[in-house]
Amino acid sequence: MMHTTVGWHVELEFQEDEQHTRAAALVRLPDGTEVRGHGHATRHRTDSNQPRVGEEIAGARALNELAMQLLTKAHDEIDTASGHRSHPINV
Repeated sequence: MMHTTVGWHVELEFQEDEQHTRAAALVRLPDGTEVRGHGHATRHRTDSNQPRVGEEIAGARALNELAMQLLTKAHDEIDTASGHRSHPINV
């Protein structure tokens, strides 16, 4: 039995100010497709300034959006290959 190893590289970039963190996630798939997701976090004015926490929240939200787009892409590809509507892919 032959096994194929495939690697995906995900990039995350952050933009921050005193109260907001924005994250952008990007994955380039072996077929040349790029999928992007975005996330946002807002620090409440009474919370201490912890940029790492904002990055974790915004990054997780961007990766979650990316994951949902990948599930939709896979579902569409299954439907195209089979010629009919398939069962939803659950997370």
